Amino acid sequence: MTTLPTLRQLRYLATLADTLNFTAAADALLVTQSTLSSGIQELERLLDARLVERDRQNVRLTPLGGEVVERARVVLAMAGDLADHVARHRAPMTDLVRLGAIPTIAPFMLTSLVRAARRKHPKLKLALREDQTARLLERVRSGALDFALIALPYDTSGLRVTALFDDKLVLIAAKGDPAVRLNRVHIDRLDVDRLLLLEEGHCLRAHALVGCGLAERANPSGFEATSVSTLVQMVEEGMGVALIPEMGVRAGLLRGAMVVVRPFEEPAPSRRVALVARASTALVWEFAELVAIAHQVGAGPASSTGDVLYAKARSNARM
Repeated sequence: MTTLPTLRQLRYLATLADTLNFTAAADALLVTQSTLSSGIQELERLLDARLVERDRQNVRLTPLGGEVVERARVVLAMAGDLADHVARHRAPMTDLVRLGAIPTIAPFMLTSLVRAARRKHPKLKLALREDQTARLLERVRSGALDFALIALPYDTSGLRVTALFDDKLVLIAAKGDPAVRLNRVHIDRLDVDRLLLLEEGHCLRAHALVGCGLAERANPSGFEATSVSTLVQMVEEGMGVALIPEMGVRAGLLRGAMVVVRPFEEPAPSRRVALVARASTALVWEFAELVAIAHQVGAGPASSTGDVLYAKARSNARM
């Protein structure tokens, strides 16, 4: 029978991969440096493969070592899910849940979500993290996060994914801009050379480009925003037009901004907000409960006409 690596050995390797320093990794694991080194060597002997290259100055993973680390993180996350399943089976929604959200969702949804979840489950604790989609999903897969609120489409292979609601994108422009002359905007008539974008890494950038039928491109002006709030400020200064999430408008993103907002003619560009978790997650009950709560608080009241959105923006422009 094949001898398998232990979870301790895999944890040693994963922690060393995080630090690339034996002293720092040993400190993080609360073991001696010699214990860590012996554990790594035992794992290499067991697998009959070189996983780590070391000299006096540097520690680096071999190509195979990098692949083993990726698989080790999955195994460790699944082992953690197994232990959590047993521990939480007796009392769901009473422990810590680590939830991530992308920057174009977090400011507009997390406060209401946390408030509603705590009202329904007073003993629930939520640890929140805001980050870009790729890093959130990496942390979900490794077990550093339990769930993440993201926007689809995005590659979520191997994860549990539940769609919550569709969030339309709307156009914003400075007051008097010809792009918002009509109450509704036709996507094919939009001057895409004036389209301002978030910097690379934000999925809203890709959603805006796809919604306009464009491939990846840079802003002709050379300026890219680091956040949706910055994007609004750039539009306010007359630097161009932008697509922003309707949920942001409902949440007050444009409050006080001298911009006009317009919906698109159907079919309007949109994104699909979803909650994701590891397929092996033990927090099945928590996942289902947060799906229900997030669907309720995130969808919010629908803005069915351009007049509703325009009234908000027009009111803001007078402030």
